[in-house]
Amino acid sequence: MWGIIISIVMAVIIGIIGDAIAGHNMPGGVIGAMIAGFVGAWVGAWLFGDWGPVIGNFAVIPAILGTAIFVFILGLISRLFSRTT
Repeated sequence: MWGIIISIVMAVIIGIIGDAIAGHNMPGGVIGAMIAGFVGAWVGAWLFGDWGPVIGNFAVIPAILGTAIFVFILGLISRLFSRTT
């Protein structure tokens, strides 16, 4: 039970930090930050591996970098669609 709670809290924290690095382009508030944290952790582990401190089954540094990349790309896509409509 505590593992799930720690994972969710870490996903939110990582999502908020990644959003701040990428320029605050993440829609959805805390839920969006949590989803971005989970997706960013997966992207970061895929791109950078599992190095650095691990908290709540997240390698923190690659997860933050992956989240920043994910939020940046998501912001670009949302700006592209907002200009065409």
